[in-house]
Amino acid sequence: MLSDPVADLPWTAYRPFKAQLMDRFYNHPGDVVRQVLASTATGAAVDVADPASGMRILARSDLDRAQVAVLSGGGAGHEPSHAGFIGRGMLSAAISGEIFASPSVAAVLAAIRHCTGSGGSLLIVKNYTGDRLNFGLAAEQARSEGLDVRMCIVADDIALPDTARPRGIAGTVLVHKYAGYLASQGLALNEVATRTQVLADRLLSLGLSLSSCTLPGHMPEPRGAELGLGIHNERGARAIRPRDANSAVDMVLTLLLEQADLRYGPGTPLIVMLNDLGGCSTQELALLADEVLNRIGLPRVALMVRPAPLMTSLDMHGFSVTLLPAEAEYLDALRAPVEPLAWPGTYVPREPRVFEVALDAADRIAPGTQDDAVAAKIERVVWTLLDAEKTLDEFDARIGDGDAGSTFATGARAVQARLQQNSLSTGEAARLCDELGRLLAHAMGGSSGVLLSILFTATGTALAAGRDWPAALDEGIARMRHYGGAGPGDRTMLDALIPAVQSLPQGFVEAARAAREGADLTATMARAGAGRASYVPEHALTGAIDPGAEAVARAFEALAAVSD
Repeated sequence: MLSDPVADLPWTAYRPFKAQLMDRFYNHPGDVVRQVLASTATGAAVDVADPASGMRILARSDLDRAQVAVLSGGGAGHEPSHAGFIGRGMLSAAISGEIFASPSVAAVLAAIRHCTGSGGSLLIVKNYTGDRLNFGLAAEQARSEGLDVRMCIVADDIALPDTARPRGIAGTVLVHKYAGYLASQGLALNEVATRTQVLADRLLSLGLSLSSCTLPGHMPEPRGAELGLGIHNERGARAIRPRDANSAVDMVLTLLLEQADLRYGPGTPLIVMLNDLGGCSTQELALLADEVLNRIGLPRVALMVRPAPLMTSLDMHGFSVTLLPAEAEYLDALRAPVEPLAWPGTYVPREPRVFEVALDAADRIAPGTQDDAVAAKIERVVWTLLDAEKTLDEFDARIGDGDAGSTFATGARAVQARLQQNSLSTGEAARLCDELGRLLAHAMGGSSGVLLSILFTATGTALAAGRDWPAALDEGIARMRHYGGAGPGDRTMLDALIPAVQSLPQGFVEAARAAREGADLTATMARAGAGRASYVPEHALTGAIDPGAEAVARAFEALAAVSD
């Protein structure tokens, strides 16, 4: 087995090696574009230009030169654009430059020569100076050779309303789709070019990002949130401070919808595209899509392109929205099936259909008697866990997935809601435990929620059978151990819970002291016997308190503060 001089070091010892450790999956920066195009060519029906030519060109393997060829391209770093959209129904070929750099005139001309037959060619060009010049000169040279070539300029960015040359950004993908559809219908070049330019001129796009992107071989530039940025890591039109996803989407759509009402007419039905600029998670993108639909309003959205990374800016943590009036020919073109898998498809948004949930019989029974003193104790524990959310998440981030605090807080909020509705039987101990067990099973989630549900359910059963609180809790703990497989010393919430229950006959103050000692002791345990921490190396556990044990300790401390 090969030795790794870094693998066995404690976590803090990694810092001196930071400059030598990779933080992106690249090889040499100069090889990135070649490898990306080669990878694309292995998984699609496309041919690649001879690497010895030095030209980065991919073209359909099944070119029909009697049809209009639709070509596009530009700098790399926007994947899946442009090469990912080559195939029946979209592009005939894509020409790539290096990252964020226009391809050469020679490369564009070579692609035109390869693709153009009796049908002619349409070049789709984003409105950046380098692209306009290089594609434009290549088109002129192709015409001098007798090839019929037209060019469509995309300038969909509304970030700088006073500029004479708006940038071409994510809306370019819709131009690829529309032009490819028209070409596939066998229309002549003149009609394809004219109609495609009309669509391009009607597009409205705007982007927002929380950070800049990271170019291969470069250190990331620290930048904050910006509105109205291009796709080449240039600065946005202005710095912003969105407080959440709702406010970020509102900043984008307030400007877009204002322009849509001016150019299309107030209330005109819309085609909407939400583009991931490269760094959004699947979860973030789904949430952003929900916000976009809520902000525009479902009745106004006639068609939605499925949210996806379409025109990215490497790993930029941001998104853009593109709008287009929902005219019949555009709807037909965008709905038409195509070959490229990078095109995510479309859908017509609808209101979610809601079904009735079949509740447990116990959930339909009115709560039993109430006890204000018991309710006050539970309320104190609830607020304690809510206040501890961030701290517990930080503890968990060292040894797990960083969500322990939010998990306990979710359970605490569910209990708090029931307290406010007076729907917990705070005056009947056994029944209260059963209700808490059912509530946490439904609301809390994660292994912690299930384990606490088992604890309260089994404790309630024992109380109903006549056991006192310490004995009943012992029975609950026994069931937790049986199903969860953990025990004392395994670095779980049991390391605080077991000593607390054992000390409970001496009162809550003593139980809280025992729970605190047990929680603190987990920081000295170099191995975990259960949970996600059991997969974490020893050096990461050293000095880290188990978040579940910490939550238990804080809960008992809260009880001690209002009980003894």
